[in-house]
Amino acid sequence: MAGIVASVLYVPFVVTASVLGALAAILIAGRWVRVAQREHYVPGSVSRMAWLWVRREPGSGPATVVVLVAIAVAVLVPIPAVQALPFPAIVLLGLLPFGLSFRGTSKPLAVTSRVKRLLAVWIVLHLGVGVALTLVLGTAGPALTLLLSAPLTDLALAIMSPIEKSASQRYVAAAQKRLAQVRPTVVAITGSYGKTSTKNYVAHLLSATFTTVASPASFNNRLGLARSVNDKLVPGTEMFVAEMGMDAPGQIAELCEHFPPDIAAITVIGEGHLQRMRTTEAILQEKSTITDRARTVVLPIDDARLAALAASDRMQGKRVVTVSCVPGTDADVVLSPASGAEEATIVLGRGAEPVPVTVASTGHAVNVAVASGIALAAGVPAAVIASRLDALPGSQHRAEVQQSPSGALVIDDTYNANPVGSLRALESAAALAAERGGPLVVVTPGMVELGPVQAERNHAFGAAIGAVGARLFAVARTNRAALLAGYASTATPDALGADAVRSREHAVAEAVAVAGERGVILYENDLPDHYP
Repeated sequence: MAGIVASVLYVPFVVTASVLGALAAILIAGRWVRVAQREHYVPGSVSRMAWLWVRREPGSGPATVVVLVAIAVAVLVPIPAVQALPFPAIVLLGLLPFGLSFRGTSKPLAVTSRVKRLLAVWIVLHLGVGVALTLVLGTAGPALTLLLSAPLTDLALAIMSPIEKSASQRYVAAAQKRLAQVRPTVVAITGSYGKTSTKNYVAHLLSATFTTVASPASFNNRLGLARSVNDKLVPGTEMFVAEMGMDAPGQIAELCEHFPPDIAAITVIGEGHLQRMRTTEAILQEKSTITDRARTVVLPIDDARLAALAASDRMQGKRVVTVSCVPGTDADVVLSPASGAEEATIVLGRGAEPVPVTVASTGHAVNVAVASGIALAAGVPAAVIASRLDALPGSQHRAEVQQSPSGALVIDDTYNANPVGSLRALESAAALAAERGGPLVVVTPGMVELGPVQAERNHAFGAAIGAVGARLFAVARTNRAALLAGYASTATPDALGADAVRSREHAVAEAVAVAGERGVILYENDLPDHYP
Protein backbone atom coordinates (compact mmCIF):
# COMPACT_ATOMS: atom_id res chain seq x y z
CA MET A 1 0.00 0.00 0.00
CA ALA A 2 2.78 2.41 0.89
CA GLY A 3 4.32 1.92 -2.52
CA ILE A 4 1.03 2.56 -4.29
CA VAL A 5 0.55 5.80 -2.35
CA ALA A 6 4.08 6.83 -3.20
CA SER A 7 3.58 6.09 -6.88
CA VAL A 8 0.55 8.37 -6.93
CA LEU A 9 1.72 11.22 -4.73
CA TYR A 10 5.32 11.33 -5.87
CA VAL A 11 5.06 11.03 -9.62
CA PRO A 12 8.19 13.16 -10.25
CA PHE A 13 10.19 10.78 -8.08
CA VAL A 14 8.84 7.78 -9.94
CA VAL A 15 9.55 9.36 -13.33
CA THR A 16 13.10 10.24 -12.27
CA ALA A 17 13.71 6.71 -10.98
CA SER A 18 12.37 5.24 -14.23
CA VAL A 19 14.61 7.44 -16.40
CA LEU A 20 17.66 6.62 -14.30
CA GLY A 21 16.72 2.94 -14.45
CA ALA A 22 16.48 3.03 -18.24
CA LEU A 23 19.94 4.61 -18.53
CA ALA A 24 21.47 2.15 -16.07
CA ALA A 25 19.83 -0.73 -17.95
CA ILE A 26 21.94 0.06 -21.03
CA LEU A 27 25.13 -0.67 -19.08
CA ILE A 28 23.61 -3.66 -17.30
CA ALA A 29 22.36 -5.21 -20.54
CA GLY A 30 25.82 -4.91 -22.07
CA ARG A 31 27.36 -6.70 -19.11
CA TRP A 32 24.94 -9.58 -18.68
CA VAL A 33 24.32 -10.28 -22.35
CA ARG A 34 28.09 -10.39 -22.90
CA VAL A 35 28.42 -12.81 -19.97
CA ALA A 36 25.63 -14.93 -21.48
CA GLN A 37 27.53 -15.05 -24.78
CA ARG A 38 30.82 -16.01 -23.08
CA GLU A 39 28.97 -18.74 -21.14
CA HIS A 40 27.51 -20.25 -24.34
CA TYR A 41 23.98 -18.98 -23.65
CA VAL A 42 23.39 -21.55 -20.89
CA PRO A 43 20.45 -20.57 -18.62
CA GLY A 44 21.59 -20.06 -15.04
CA SER A 45 25.15 -19.13 -15.98
CA VAL A 46 24.58 -15.37 -15.64
CA SER A 47 23.25 -15.58 -12.08
CA ARG A 48 26.15 -17.85 -11.14
CA MET A 49 28.64 -15.34 -12.52
CA ALA A 50 26.87 -12.43 -10.80
CA TRP A 51 27.13 -14.21 -7.45
CA LEU A 52 30.81 -14.92 -8.08
CA TRP A 53 31.50 -11.23 -8.64
CA VAL A 54 29.58 -10.22 -5.52
CA ARG A 55 31.66 -12.65 -3.46
CA ARG A 56 35.07 -12.05 -5.00
CA GLU A 57 35.30 -8.42 -6.10
CA PRO A 58 35.95 -6.00 -3.19
CA GLY A 59 33.19 -3.48 -2.78
CA SER A 60 30.60 -5.30 -4.88
CA GLY A 61 29.12 -7.15 -1.91
CA PRO A 62 28.82 -4.10 0.38
CA ALA A 63 27.45 -2.01 -2.50
CA THR A 64 24.77 -4.64 -3.11
CA VAL A 65 23.81 -4.49 0.57
CA VAL A 66 23.52 -0.70 0.32
CA VAL A 67 21.20 -1.10 -2.66
CA LEU A 68 19.03 -3.60 -0.80
CA VAL A 69 18.75 -1.29 2.22
CA ALA A 70 17.81 1.69 0.02
CA ILE A 71 15.08 -0.36 -1.68
CA ALA A 72 13.71 -1.65 1.61
CA VAL A 73 13.60 1.78 3.24
CA ALA A 74 11.92 3.35 0.19
CA VAL A 75 9.23 0.67 0.28
CA LEU A 76 8.61 0.86 4.01
CA VAL A 77 8.81 4.65 4.50
CA PRO A 78 6.63 6.53 1.90
CA ILE A 79 7.84 10.08 2.48
CA PRO A 80 9.36 12.42 -0.12
CA ALA A 81 12.91 12.47 1.22
CA VAL A 82 13.03 8.70 1.47
CA GLN A 83 11.59 8.20 -2.02
CA ALA A 84 14.77 9.71 -3.42
CA LEU A 85 16.90 6.96 -1.83
CA PRO A 86 16.62 4.60 -4.84
CA PHE A 87 18.20 7.24 -7.12
CA PRO A 88 21.82 6.68 -6.01
CA ALA A 89 21.01 2.96 -5.68
CA ILE A 90 20.07 2.85 -9.37
CA VAL A 91 23.26 4.67 -10.34
CA LEU A 92 25.22 2.18 -8.23
CA LEU A 93 23.49 -0.75 -9.92
CA GLY A 94 24.61 0.60 -13.28
CA LEU A 95 28.20 0.20 -12.09
CA LEU A 96 27.83 -3.22 -10.42
CA PRO A 97 29.59 -5.55 -10.31
CA PHE A 98 32.68 -3.37 -9.96
CA GLY A 99 35.35 -4.41 -12.44
CA LEU A 100 33.08 -6.24 -14.89
CA SER A 101 33.59 -4.38 -18.13
CA PHE A 102 30.64 -3.20 -20.18
CA ARG A 103 32.54 -3.59 -23.46
CA GLY A 104 34.89 -6.41 -22.61
CA THR A 105 38.66 -6.30 -22.70
CA SER A 106 39.97 -9.50 -24.25
CA LYS A 107 36.73 -10.39 -26.02
CA PRO A 108 34.00 -7.77 -26.53
CA LEU A 109 30.36 -8.58 -27.14
CA ALA A 110 29.77 -9.82 -30.67
CA VAL A 111 26.45 -8.37 -31.82
CA THR A 112 25.12 -11.40 -33.69
CA SER A 113 21.56 -12.10 -34.76
CA ARG A 114 21.22 -14.33 -31.72
CA VAL A 115 22.33 -11.51 -29.42
CA LYS A 116 19.80 -9.16 -31.01
CA ARG A 117 17.00 -11.65 -30.39
CA LEU A 118 18.16 -12.16 -26.81
CA LEU A 119 18.28 -8.42 -26.24
CA ALA A 120 14.71 -8.05 -27.52
CA VAL A 121 13.46 -10.61 -25.01
CA TRP A 122 15.64 -9.05 -22.31
CA ILE A 123 14.05 -5.64 -22.89
CA VAL A 124 10.50 -7.03 -22.86
CA LEU A 125 11.10 -8.89 -19.60
CA HIS A 126 12.70 -5.93 -17.88
CA LEU A 127 9.99 -3.55 -19.06
CA GLY A 128 7.22 -5.86 -17.90
CA VAL A 129 8.76 -6.54 -14.51
CA GLY A 130 9.82 -2.90 -14.13
CA VAL A 131 6.36 -1.50 -14.80
CA ALA A 132 4.72 -4.00 -12.44
CA LEU A 133 7.17 -3.36 -9.61
CA THR A 134 7.00 0.41 -10.08
CA LEU A 135 3.21 0.38 -9.81
CA VAL A 136 3.45 -1.56 -6.56
CA LEU A 137 6.65 -0.21 -5.00
CA GLY A 138 7.01 3.28 -6.43
CA THR A 139 10.59 4.52 -6.85
CA ALA A 140 11.96 1.24 -5.49
CA GLY A 141 10.50 -0.60 -8.49
CA PRO A 142 13.16 0.33 -11.10
CA ALA A 143 15.96 -0.34 -8.61
CA LEU A 144 14.61 -3.78 -7.70
CA THR A 145 14.16 -4.63 -11.39
CA LEU A 146 17.80 -3.84 -12.09
CA LEU A 147 18.86 -5.80 -9.01
CA LEU A 148 17.03 -8.81 -10.48
CA SER A 149 18.62 -8.32 -13.89
CA ALA A 150 20.94 -11.35 -13.76
CA PRO A 151 18.14 -13.89 -13.07
CA LEU A 152 15.94 -12.07 -15.61
CA THR A 153 18.72 -12.54 -18.17
CA ASP A 154 18.74 -16.25 -17.34
CA LEU A 155 14.97 -16.30 -17.82
CA ALA A 156 15.45 -14.72 -21.24
CA LEU A 157 18.01 -17.42 -22.06
CA ALA A 158 15.59 -20.15 -20.96
CA ILE A 159 12.82 -18.66 -23.11
CA MET A 160 15.08 -18.35 -26.15
CA SER A 161 16.81 -21.74 -25.87
CA PRO A 162 14.13 -23.85 -27.62
CA ILE A 163 13.47 -21.04 -30.10
CA GLU A 164 17.15 -20.80 -31.06
CA LYS A 165 17.40 -24.56 -31.36
CA SER A 166 14.42 -24.67 -33.69
CA ALA A 167 15.67 -21.74 -35.78
CA SER A 168 19.07 -23.37 -36.30
CA GLN A 169 17.66 -26.74 -37.30
CA ARG A 170 17.90 -25.92 -41.02
CA TYR A 171 21.69 -25.59 -40.75
CA VAL A 172 21.87 -28.94 -38.98
CA ALA A 173 19.57 -30.52 -41.57
CA ALA A 174 21.78 -29.19 -44.37
CA ALA A 175 24.83 -30.71 -42.67
CA GLN A 176 23.08 -34.06 -42.28
CA LYS A 177 22.21 -33.99 -45.99
CA ARG A 178 25.81 -33.18 -46.89
CA LEU A 179 27.06 -36.08 -44.74
CA ALA A 180 24.64 -38.44 -46.44
CA GLN A 181 25.83 -37.30 -49.86
CA VAL A 182 29.59 -37.40 -49.20
CA ARG A 183 29.46 -40.46 -46.87
CA PRO A 184 32.80 -40.05 -45.09
CA THR A 185 33.82 -42.19 -42.16
CA VAL A 186 32.92 -40.07 -39.14
CA VAL A 187 35.39 -40.08 -36.26
CA ALA A 188 33.97 -38.57 -33.06
CA ILE A 189 36.19 -37.61 -30.12
CA THR A 190 35.13 -36.46 -26.67
CA GLY A 191 36.64 -36.27 -23.20
CA SER A 192 36.96 -33.93 -20.25
CA TYR A 193 40.07 -32.47 -21.85
CA GLY A 194 42.48 -33.21 -24.66
CA LYS A 195 39.76 -33.26 -27.33
CA THR A 196 41.16 -30.58 -29.60
CA SER A 197 44.75 -31.80 -29.44
CA THR A 198 43.69 -35.40 -30.07
CA LYS A 199 41.49 -34.32 -32.98
CA ASN A 200 44.45 -32.50 -34.56
CA TYR A 201 46.70 -35.54 -34.04
CA VAL A 202 44.10 -37.81 -35.63
CA ALA A 203 43.72 -35.56 -38.66
CA HIS A 204 47.50 -35.54 -39.04
CA LEU A 205 47.78 -39.33 -38.87
CA LEU A 206 44.80 -40.02 -41.14
CA SER A 207 45.75 -37.49 -43.81
CA ALA A 208 48.72 -39.61 -44.88
CA THR A 209 46.33 -42.27 -46.14
CA PHE A 210 42.90 -40.67 -46.53
CA THR A 211 41.39 -37.40 -47.68
CA THR A 212 40.58 -35.93 -44.28
CA VAL A 213 38.57 -33.00 -42.96
CA ALA A 214 38.52 -32.03 -39.27
CA SER A 215 36.28 -29.60 -37.43
CA PRO A 216 38.34 -26.40 -36.91
CA ALA A 217 39.51 -24.92 -33.59
CA SER A 218 37.08 -25.90 -30.83
CA PHE A 219 33.96 -26.14 -33.02
CA ASN A 220 32.50 -28.92 -30.92
CA ASN A 221 28.82 -28.13 -30.43
CA ARG A 222 25.75 -28.64 -32.61
CA LEU A 223 26.08 -25.50 -34.70
CA GLY A 224 29.88 -25.63 -34.78
CA LEU A 225 29.87 -29.14 -36.25
CA ALA A 226 27.07 -28.25 -38.67
CA ARG A 227 29.11 -25.30 -39.89
CA SER A 228 32.20 -27.51 -40.25
CA VAL A 229 30.31 -29.97 -42.42
CA ASN A 230 28.56 -27.33 -44.53
CA ASP A 231 31.72 -25.27 -45.09
CA LYS A 232 34.46 -27.91 -45.39
CA LEU A 233 33.04 -31.28 -46.45
CA VAL A 234 33.39 -31.81 -50.22
CA PRO A 235 32.86 -34.81 -52.48
CA GLY A 236 35.77 -37.18 -52.15
CA THR A 237 36.29 -36.58 -48.43
CA GLU A 238 36.99 -39.96 -46.87
CA MET A 239 37.31 -39.01 -43.20
CA PHE A 240 35.53 -36.41 -41.10
CA VAL A 241 37.05 -35.92 -37.62
CA ALA A 242 34.63 -34.31 -35.20
CA GLU A 243 35.37 -33.02 -31.73
CA MET A 244 32.28 -33.29 -29.51
CA GLY A 245 31.87 -31.19 -26.38
CA MET A 246 29.05 -30.49 -23.97
CA ASP A 247 27.66 -27.77 -21.72
CA ALA A 248 24.74 -29.76 -20.32
CA PRO A 249 23.52 -33.37 -19.98
CA GLY A 250 22.23 -35.02 -23.14
CA GLN A 251 24.31 -32.99 -25.57
CA ILE A 252 26.75 -35.76 -26.57
CA ALA A 253 23.86 -38.08 -27.42
CA GLU A 254 22.25 -35.27 -29.43
CA LEU A 255 25.46 -34.63 -31.38
CA CYS A 256 25.77 -38.33 -32.17
CA GLU A 257 22.18 -38.33 -33.41
CA HIS A 258 22.93 -35.49 -35.82
CA PHE A 259 26.44 -36.66 -36.78
CA PRO A 260 26.49 -40.46 -36.20
CA PRO A 261 30.04 -41.66 -35.59
CA ASP A 262 31.56 -44.71 -37.20
CA ILE A 263 34.56 -44.53 -34.87
CA ALA A 264 34.13 -43.04 -31.39
CA ALA A 265 36.80 -42.29 -28.81
CA ILE A 266 37.13 -40.84 -25.31
CA THR A 267 40.39 -39.19 -24.25
CA VAL A 268 40.01 -38.98 -20.49
CA ILE A 269 37.33 -38.62 -17.84
CA GLY A 270 38.18 -35.86 -15.39
CA GLU A 271 36.79 -32.86 -13.55
CA GLY A 272 36.56 -30.45 -16.46
CA HIS A 273 32.74 -30.26 -16.37
CA LEU A 274 32.03 -30.42 -12.65
CA GLN A 275 30.59 -26.91 -12.57
CA ARG A 276 27.53 -28.13 -14.46
CA MET A 277 27.65 -31.92 -14.10
CA ARG A 278 28.49 -31.94 -10.35
CA THR A 279 30.01 -35.48 -10.25
CA THR A 280 32.59 -37.40 -12.27
CA GLU A 281 30.08 -40.27 -12.46
CA ALA A 282 27.66 -37.99 -14.30
CA ILE A 283 30.47 -36.87 -16.60
CA LEU A 284 31.38 -40.50 -17.35
CA GLN A 285 27.77 -41.38 -18.09
CA GLU A 286 27.38 -38.42 -20.44
CA LYS A 287 30.67 -38.94 -22.29
CA SER A 288 30.05 -42.68 -22.64
CA THR A 289 27.03 -42.07 -24.86
CA ILE A 290 29.43 -41.28 -27.70
CA THR A 291 29.99 -45.03 -28.11
CA ASP A 292 26.29 -45.94 -28.40
CA ARG A 293 25.99 -45.53 -32.18
CA ALA A 294 29.58 -46.30 -33.19
CA ARG A 295 30.66 -49.58 -34.76
CA THR A 296 34.25 -49.07 -33.59
CA VAL A 297 35.30 -47.69 -30.19
CA VAL A 298 38.75 -46.49 -29.08
CA LEU A 299 39.29 -46.24 -25.31
CA PRO A 300 42.28 -45.72 -22.96
CA ILE A 301 42.00 -48.58 -20.49
CA ASP A 302 44.48 -47.23 -17.92
CA ASP A 303 41.33 -45.67 -16.46
CA ALA A 304 39.40 -48.55 -14.87
CA ARG A 305 36.09 -46.84 -15.69
CA LEU A 306 36.92 -46.73 -19.38
CA ALA A 307 38.25 -50.28 -19.24
CA ALA A 308 34.82 -51.33 -17.95
CA LEU A 309 33.17 -49.38 -20.77
CA ALA A 310 35.45 -51.14 -23.27
CA ALA A 311 34.38 -54.53 -21.91
CA SER A 312 30.71 -53.53 -22.07
CA ASP A 313 31.01 -52.28 -25.66
CA ARG A 314 32.80 -55.48 -26.69
CA MET A 315 29.95 -57.55 -25.24
CA GLN A 316 27.56 -55.53 -27.42
CA GLY A 317 29.42 -56.71 -30.51
CA LYS A 318 31.36 -53.52 -31.16
CA ARG A 319 34.93 -53.52 -32.39
CA VAL A 320 36.95 -52.16 -29.47
CA VAL A 321 40.48 -50.82 -29.84
CA THR A 322 42.14 -50.39 -26.45
CA VAL A 323 45.08 -48.08 -25.79
CA SER A 324 47.44 -47.68 -22.84
CA CYS A 325 50.40 -45.61 -21.70
CA VAL A 326 51.62 -48.26 -19.24
CA PRO A 327 54.33 -50.57 -20.63
CA GLY A 328 53.32 -54.22 -20.68
CA THR A 329 49.57 -53.58 -20.66
CA ASP A 330 47.45 -55.98 -22.67
CA ALA A 331 46.09 -53.46 -25.17
CA ASP A 332 45.94 -52.94 -28.91
CA VAL A 333 48.11 -49.82 -28.71
CA VAL A 334 50.70 -49.30 -25.99
CA LEU A 335 52.66 -46.06 -25.97
CA SER A 336 55.61 -46.07 -23.59
CA PRO A 337 56.67 -42.43 -23.17
CA ALA A 338 60.36 -41.56 -23.08
CA SER A 339 61.82 -41.92 -19.60
CA GLY A 340 65.33 -40.82 -18.71
CA ALA A 341 67.74 -42.39 -21.16
CA GLU A 342 65.06 -44.66 -22.61
CA GLU A 343 63.40 -43.58 -25.83
CA ALA A 344 59.68 -43.71 -26.43
CA THR A 345 58.22 -46.81 -28.05
CA ILE A 346 54.82 -47.76 -29.38
CA VAL A 347 53.13 -51.10 -29.99
CA LEU A 348 50.59 -50.85 -32.81
CA GLY A 349 48.51 -54.03 -32.82
CA ARG A 350 48.42 -57.07 -30.58
CA GLY A 351 51.52 -59.18 -30.94
CA ALA A 352 53.42 -56.40 -32.70
CA GLU A 353 56.93 -55.51 -31.66
CA PRO A 354 57.61 -52.18 -29.92
CA VAL A 355 58.76 -49.54 -32.38
CA PRO A 356 60.99 -46.62 -31.31
CA VAL A 357 59.25 -43.31 -31.94
CA THR A 358 59.87 -39.64 -31.38
CA VAL A 359 56.83 -37.93 -29.91
CA ALA A 360 56.64 -34.17 -29.79
CA SER A 361 57.28 -32.96 -26.25
CA THR A 362 54.02 -31.04 -26.22
CA GLY A 363 51.93 -34.14 -26.83
CA HIS A 364 50.31 -35.67 -23.74
CA ALA A 365 50.81 -39.41 -23.91
CA VAL A 366 47.16 -40.43 -23.58
CA ASN A 367 46.12 -38.09 -26.40
CA VAL A 368 48.83 -39.48 -28.65
CA ALA A 369 47.87 -43.05 -27.75
CA VAL A 370 44.18 -42.47 -28.46
CA ALA A 371 44.98 -40.75 -31.77
CA SER A 372 47.20 -43.69 -32.75
CA GLY A 373 44.43 -46.12 -31.83
CA ILE A 374 41.95 -44.23 -34.00
CA ALA A 375 44.36 -44.21 -36.95
CA LEU A 376 44.96 -47.96 -36.53
CA ALA A 377 41.22 -48.60 -36.35
CA ALA A 378 40.69 -46.53 -39.51
CA GLY A 379 43.20 -48.62 -41.47
CA VAL A 380 46.33 -46.46 -41.48
CA PRO A 381 49.38 -48.77 -41.69
CA ALA A 382 51.27 -49.10 -38.42
CA ALA A 383 54.54 -47.99 -40.04
CA VAL A 384 52.90 -44.80 -41.29
CA ILE A 385 51.50 -44.02 -37.84
CA ALA A 386 54.88 -44.50 -36.18
CA SER A 387 56.68 -42.38 -38.76
CA ARG A 388 54.30 -39.43 -38.36
CA LEU A 389 54.36 -39.17 -34.57
CA ASP A 390 57.47 -36.99 -34.65
CA ALA A 391 55.59 -34.23 -36.49
CA LEU A 392 52.38 -33.97 -34.48
CA PRO A 393 50.77 -30.56 -34.95
CA GLY A 394 50.54 -28.26 -31.98
CA SER A 395 47.34 -26.57 -30.90
CA GLN A 396 47.21 -22.86 -30.26
CA HIS A 397 47.68 -21.92 -26.60
CA ARG A 398 48.23 -25.55 -25.64
CA ALA A 399 51.79 -26.02 -24.39
CA GLU A 400 53.21 -23.82 -27.15
CA VAL A 401 56.91 -23.18 -26.53
CA GLN A 402 58.46 -19.94 -27.77
CA GLN A 403 61.57 -17.93 -26.99
CA SER A 404 61.04 -14.40 -25.77
CA PRO A 405 63.24 -11.47 -26.86
CA SER A 406 64.84 -11.57 -23.41
CA GLY A 407 66.05 -15.12 -24.04
CA ALA A 408 63.65 -16.83 -21.65
CA LEU A 409 61.53 -19.73 -22.84
CA VAL A 410 57.79 -19.06 -22.73
CA ILE A 411 55.28 -21.90 -22.48
CA ASP A 412 51.83 -20.74 -23.55
CA ASP A 413 49.37 -23.18 -21.98
CA THR A 414 46.56 -20.70 -21.58
CA TYR A 415 43.69 -22.65 -23.12
CA ASN A 416 41.20 -23.88 -20.52
CA ALA A 417 43.50 -25.47 -17.96
CA ASN A 418 42.49 -28.56 -16.02
CA PRO A 419 43.99 -30.24 -12.93
CA VAL A 420 45.83 -33.00 -14.78
CA GLY A 421 47.04 -30.84 -17.63
CA SER A 422 48.20 -28.06 -15.29
CA LEU A 423 50.36 -30.44 -13.28
CA ARG A 424 51.81 -31.93 -16.46
CA ALA A 425 52.60 -28.47 -17.80
CA LEU A 426 54.26 -27.52 -14.50
CA GLU A 427 56.32 -30.71 -14.54
CA SER A 428 57.50 -30.07 -18.10
CA ALA A 429 58.27 -26.42 -17.37
CA ALA A 430 60.25 -27.32 -14.24
CA ALA A 431 62.29 -29.86 -16.22
CA LEU A 432 63.04 -27.25 -18.90
CA ALA A 433 64.07 -24.70 -16.27
CA ALA A 434 66.41 -27.21 -14.63
CA GLU A 435 67.88 -28.10 -18.01
CA ARG A 436 68.52 -24.43 -18.80
CA GLY A 437 69.78 -23.61 -15.31
CA GLY A 438 67.35 -20.74 -14.86
CA PRO A 439 64.36 -19.90 -12.63
CA LEU A 440 60.82 -21.06 -13.27
CA VAL A 441 58.05 -18.45 -13.22
CA VAL A 442 54.38 -19.43 -13.24
CA VAL A 443 51.68 -16.92 -14.15
CA THR A 444 48.18 -18.28 -13.59
CA PRO A 445 44.66 -17.36 -12.49
CA GLY A 446 44.10 -20.98 -11.57
CA MET A 447 41.38 -23.25 -12.90
CA VAL A 448 37.67 -22.57 -13.18
CA GLU A 449 34.49 -24.55 -13.87
CA LEU A 450 35.47 -27.22 -11.34
CA GLY A 451 32.40 -26.82 -9.17
CA PRO A 452 32.72 -28.09 -5.58
CA VAL A 453 36.40 -29.07 -5.93
CA GLN A 454 37.66 -25.83 -7.50
CA ALA A 455 39.25 -24.40 -4.34
CA GLU A 456 40.81 -27.77 -3.47
CA ARG A 457 42.33 -28.28 -6.93
CA ASN A 458 43.74 -24.77 -7.08
CA HIS A 459 45.21 -25.20 -3.59
CA ALA A 460 46.88 -28.39 -4.82
CA PHE A 461 48.21 -26.62 -7.91
CA GLY A 462 49.61 -23.81 -5.77
CA ALA A 463 51.23 -26.43 -3.54
CA ALA A 464 52.84 -28.09 -6.56
CA ILE A 465 54.26 -24.73 -7.70
CA GLY A 466 55.64 -24.10 -4.22
CA ALA A 467 57.16 -27.59 -4.07
CA VAL A 468 59.33 -26.91 -7.15
CA GLY A 469 60.38 -23.53 -5.75
CA ALA A 470 59.03 -21.51 -8.67
CA ARG A 471 58.00 -17.86 -8.62
CA LEU A 472 54.20 -17.61 -8.64
CA PHE A 473 52.13 -14.70 -9.86
CA ALA A 474 48.50 -15.44 -8.95
CA VAL A 475 46.34 -13.46 -11.38
CA ALA A 476 42.92 -11.98 -10.55
CA ARG A 477 40.78 -12.82 -7.55
CA THR A 478 38.80 -15.93 -8.45
CA ASN A 479 41.35 -18.45 -7.20
CA ARG A 480 43.93 -16.17 -5.58
CA ALA A 481 43.40 -17.28 -2.00
CA ALA A 482 43.57 -20.99 -2.83
CA LEU A 483 46.70 -20.64 -4.99
CA LEU A 484 48.62 -18.57 -2.46
CA ALA A 485 47.61 -20.78 0.47
CA GLY A 486 48.67 -23.87 -1.47
CA TYR A 487 52.01 -22.30 -2.36
CA ALA A 488 52.71 -21.33 1.26
CA SER A 489 51.99 -24.88 2.43
CA THR A 490 54.94 -26.39 0.52
CA ALA A 491 57.36 -23.59 -0.33
CA THR A 492 60.77 -23.78 1.33
CA PRO A 493 62.83 -20.72 2.30
CA ASP A 494 64.69 -21.14 -1.01
CA ALA A 495 61.51 -20.80 -3.06
CA LEU A 496 61.24 -17.69 -5.22
CA GLY A 497 57.99 -16.54 -3.58
CA ALA A 498 54.42 -15.79 -4.59
CA ASP A 499 52.55 -12.56 -5.28
CA ALA A 500 49.01 -11.60 -6.21
CA VAL A 501 48.47 -9.41 -9.28
CA ARG A 502 45.33 -7.88 -10.75
CA SER A 503 45.79 -9.13 -14.31
CA ARG A 504 48.06 -11.16 -16.53
CA GLU A 505 49.27 -7.94 -18.18
CA HIS A 506 50.55 -6.68 -14.83
CA ALA A 507 52.42 -9.95 -14.31
CA VAL A 508 54.20 -10.11 -17.67
CA ALA A 509 56.88 -7.46 -17.05
CA GLU A 510 57.73 -8.87 -13.62
CA ALA A 511 57.77 -12.42 -14.94
CA VAL A 512 60.23 -11.48 -17.69
CA ALA A 513 62.44 -9.68 -15.15
CA VAL A 514 62.51 -12.69 -12.81
CA ALA A 515 63.11 -15.23 -15.59
CA GLY A 516 66.09 -13.41 -17.06
CA GLU A 517 67.88 -14.93 -20.04
CA ARG A 518 67.86 -18.56 -18.94
CA GLY A 519 64.53 -18.89 -17.16
CA VAL A 520 61.22 -20.45 -18.17
CA ILE A 521 57.86 -18.68 -17.94
CA LEU A 522 54.75 -20.84 -17.81
CA TYR A 523 51.48 -19.09 -18.57
CA GLU A 524 48.90 -21.56 -17.29
CA ASN A 525 45.29 -20.80 -18.20
CA ASP A 526 43.90 -17.46 -19.28
CA LEU A 527 40.94 -16.41 -17.17
CA PRO A 528 38.13 -15.01 -19.33
CA ASP A 529 37.47 -11.33 -18.67
CA HIS A 530 33.98 -12.00 -17.31
CA TYR A 531 35.56 -13.61 -14.24
CA PRO A 532 36.75 -11.44 -11.34
